[in-house]
Amino acid sequence: MKPYKGYLGTIEFDEADLVFHGRIMGIRDIFTYEAGSAEELLKAFHECVDDYLEFCAEQNKEPEKPFSGKLALRTTPEVHHLVSRAAASDGKSINQWVSDTLAEAARKRVDEGSTKVRTRAH
Repeated sequence: MKPYKGYLGTIEFDEADLVFHGRIMGIRDIFTYEAGSAEELLKAFHECVDDYLEFCAEQNKEPEKPFSGKLALRTTPEVHHLVSRAAASDGKSINQWVSDTLAEAARKRVDEGSTKVRTRAH
């Protein structure tokens, strides 16, 4: 799904109810949408973003900015040097290597987290 007013949304399909649903990504508030077809889902997503922006205006709250794709990173000179060598070894720019490596680590972490059962010690 393409961004709408800078916001992205998720798309999931519920086989039991034969409905598409999703939520606006990158904001702490939970705004969801659902529809019976792809075209209706796109319209519902746009309406949901508009509702979120209207909600923020009504609450005199600044809407959260969606992720821009820019990430500032500070590290030690030693780590910077290691990253530079690793990127060169893979034939990539530092930016591309860091992006690929972070994406891989994040996917692994999210996948592991979605299957973990967490219990609280008493």
